[in-house]
Formats: sequence, structure tokens, C-alpha cells
Amino acid sequence: MAREVELDLVEVAPNVHPPVCKIMDFGKYLYEQKKQDQKHKKLQKQAEVKGVRLTFRIGEHDLETKAAQAKRFLKDRNMVKVSMMLRGREFAHMDLAREKLEKFATLLQDAATVDQPPKKTGNTFIMMLSPAR
Repeated sequence: MAREVELDLVEVAPNVHPPVCKIMDFGKYLYEQKKQDQKHKKLQKQAEVKGVRLTFRIGEHDLETKAAQAKRFLKDRNMVKVSMMLRGREFAHMDLAREKLEKFATLLQDAATVDQPPKKTGNTFIMMLSPAR
């Protein structure tokens, strides 16, 4: 029957009794499988960690601009590492620095989830954000 329609006889399930076969164009099937594998491989992008640096004295508009930049990173399914360096007398106001970072997180609450809340390491506060599901 396969020769009459000039197609291939392909064994689909060899382990069942009786074995199941299908009449199809095997070359076309392999081509479509290859295309589908390429598409799936393209969609499996590894998430990168992008960085956004804030300063203690950042203005309101600048904070919104940085939030928009972070939102772009999150939209591309990347993780965002937000860091704020404290210098000199800024160490006396660590609570204000933590509030700035929390405000930044609230600006991104629709696009991100906080993986790691603001944490002090040395003279830097670090916060990790990941894309919202």
C-alpha cells in the first residue's frame, strides 16, 4: 500500500503486539521534527543576572527610570540584582537605604518577585528580583 502511494512504511510502536505501522513521508516527518526541535531549543534561553545600581541620594524620577530598565530586563526573563553602595556618612542612615530598595521593589511588584530581600554585605545593600510568573 505504501509503494502504491509512493510513501514510506514507518514502524511507530514496535513493542506492542501486533506492531503498529504508519504510512507517511518519512523525510518530511524528519524535517518537521528538526524544525520543532530548533524552535524548542530557541525558547530555552538561560536566564542571565542583570544588574541595576542605585545610589543613596537617587532622585524620584531617576528611581522610576531605573525601575523601567529593570522591568525591561525582567520582561526578557532575566533575573535582576539591585545594588546600592553606601559611602561615608550614608552608613548612619541604613534604614533609609533599605526603604529606598523596598520602594524600588514596590515599583516593580507587578513584574517581579523578590527572591532575596535587601541584605547588607560590607558597604553594599543587595536585593535579587526574578520575573513574576
